[in-house]
Amino acid sequence: MRFTIQHKDKNSKARCGLIETEHGVIETPIFMPVGTQGTVKAVSQRILKNEIKAQIILANTYHLYLRPGIEILQKAGGLHSFMNWDKPILTDSGGYQIYSLTELRKLKEDGVEFRSHLDGSIHFFTPKKVIDIQRSIGSDIMMALDECTPYPCDYDYALNSKNLTTRWALLTKEAFEKSRPIYRHKQFLFGIVQGSVYKDLREASAKEITNFDFDGYAIGGLAVGEPAETMYEITDFTTDFLPLNKPRYLMGVGRPENILESIERGIDMFDCVMPTRNARNAYLFTSGGIVSMRNSIYKDDFTPLDTNCDCYTCRNFTKAYLRHLFNAKEILALELATIHNLTFYLNLVKEARKRILDDSFVEWKNNYVNKLSINVNIMQEE
Repeated sequence: MRFTIQHKDKNSKARCGLIETEHGVIETPIFMPVGTQGTVKAVSQRILKNEIKAQIILANTYHLYLRPGIEILQKAGGLHSFMNWDKPILTDSGGYQIYSLTELRKLKEDGVEFRSHLDGSIHFFTPKKVIDIQRSIGSDIMMALDECTPYPCDYDYALNSKNLTTRWALLTKEAFEKSRPIYRHKQFLFGIVQGSVYKDLREASAKEITNFDFDGYAIGGLAVGEPAETMYEITDFTTDFLPLNKPRYLMGVGRPENILESIERGIDMFDCVMPTRNARNAYLFTSGGIVSMRNSIYKDDFTPLDTNCDCYTCRNFTKAYLRHLFNAKEILALELATIHNLTFYLNLVKEARKRILDDSFVEWKNNYVNKLSINVNIMQEE
């Protein structure tokens, strides 16, 4: 993978760069809309590409393995062809989804046994099998199998989990190097750093994982319930042990302020279901904070949702109309809300990139986060 750092902010660890794949170049920092099952919920690929301007999406190994299955994906020519998406795709290994199954999984030295959430059938993921599945999917960026620790967890649990993740990372890298792409484009592999909130474990994990020379590195096991300040502290600490010349990905993060604070700490890539899930529940991100489109104060408000936003929704529809659609349970509400929230997130990282390039990022970020905090407090008081 070719990753070029274009500029480093003079006042922080923030940087902007380019990740080159055979399905296109990704400008970092970047937010990846989540398309777990080969679709970003409520929006078509045409809208995702032409209106929202997504550069890369995330799909999930666990879900695609269960449905439609790797045989169907291979017959279709891979996920790009299957879903008619010609831009980059990153696939999670499924480790987080298996972690979420709690009582339905059993960790073993050579992999993890789990029961399908669909029909209860038993499956077993090894590091090699996860590579084989992602070869069938054909994602541009694949993730190594890891174990995501819960929060809180005791030190011994985090230590054992970190050690298991390291052993799996080695097996994953070996399986990746022995296998070959099924389709014509190159695929790349990221390793994942674990260690919960324990700095010595994070340092050890980072050193062990980077020793395997992956194409990029993710920080996992955060955004699982710990305080935001703890997440920032661990992120800031961990990036000191990651190579400067490789992309850094903070998994499952998060709110707009989380993303900006993490960019300041040296992160390049983000994903989260928050913008799409909130959109489907009528919660929309705006420059003035989060608003609920079911609120009666918008019933005769014929102004755009956000005058600072240039998305299709804000250019063409009013708050009153959006509220009407949600209250009438019209499907269009989900689409228009999702277009807006994803555009908001992508515009946020685009502006962050611009600010990094002119070395005004920290001041801009601080003003943005402070303003957001004030607006949230005002809304709560109201």
